[in-house]
Amino acid sequence: MEYTAEQVADWMLKELQFSGALHQDHAVAYIREHFGESFIYAHENGNVSIEKEVKKAFKKMHRGRAAWDRDGFFWGWT
Repeated sequence: MEYTAEQVADWMLKELQFSGALHQDHAVAYIREHFGESFIYAHENGNVSIEKEVKKAFKKMHRGRAAWDRDGFFWGWT
């Protein structure tokens, strides 16, 4: 099955709503296993992240109600 960035972002939003926080390492592992490698990429420094189109869709869905915590590498409610 082919997934879209919006479907991945929808999972991220539901996980954030359920847990109150969405840690990047958990999100990357889940997305890789359930949605596929195409939604994950590695930075030049070797850190693994979520594909930009997914993050853009996620941002549109949470409409500014969630924020990225740089120190903790997670999204949380504002």
